[in-house]
Amino acid sequence: MGLVVDFGRALEQMGDRRFLRVLVRSLAITVLGLALLFWAVMLGLGWLLPPEVTLPWVGRVSFIDNLVSWAAVGLMLALSVVLMVPVAAGVVGFFLDEVAAAVEARHYPALPPVTALPIGQQIGDALRFAGVVLGVNVVAFALYLAFPPLAPAVFVMLNGYLLGREYFQLVAARRLGFETARRLGKRHFWRIWVAGMLMAAPLTVPLLNLLVPIFGVAVFTHQFHRLERGGRNGGGRNGGA
Repeated sequence: MGLVVDFGRALEQMGDRRFLRVLVRSLAITVLGLALLFWAVMLGLGWLLPPEVTLPWVGRVSFIDNLVSWAAVGLMLALSVVLMVPVAAGVVGFFLDEVAAAVEARHYPALPPVTALPIGQQIGDALRFAGVVLGVNVVAFALYLAFPPLAPAVFVMLNGYLLGREYFQLVAARRLGFETARRLGKRHFWRIWVAGMLMAAPLTVPLLNLLVPIFGVAVFTHQFHRLERGGRNGGGRNGGA
């Protein structure tokens, strides 16, 4: 029941100006990053491919590089669709503290202020999360192509695990430190994964999916406080599902 309540609270706050600022900035960075990746791939192909090749019994063929380039364009467009939201989820890690602080200001005003992490650590954590999300989804793209019927289930389970584990640990680490946050996350592994999968399912819905990363941070901020409070109370009512 607590998970449903936390989803409702997060949904209710989605119009918060601080949430919208994070959404605009994270989408701008995501689109720019994917555009740079596309440009780098096309530039690399231009360097690697010769303007023409000589084939046995055929002779010189000059359209091979153009053919491969157009194929690369199609592949990059497909990858952009698959990676758009996972990459956005990673980028939101740069602004996670802003979203979590907005949730705490509204729902947990009695909490003491958080000691800000060094900027280098914040950037490192966000880059690590973005790298993990991007790398795993690139590998998963091959599975989507090899086993199309399983693609939706793999996508939801995989991204649910990533969203749940990473967002929960990053939110919890703001107040507990990373080691304690990891232990708390492991103790509630299944609950966190279920919450992550419930958030990963809308990732397949255009436009709605772009809100999921921010929504996820808000939900896991509530989840952290519920589970941490439940642990202090000996796993009582507030720590339950």
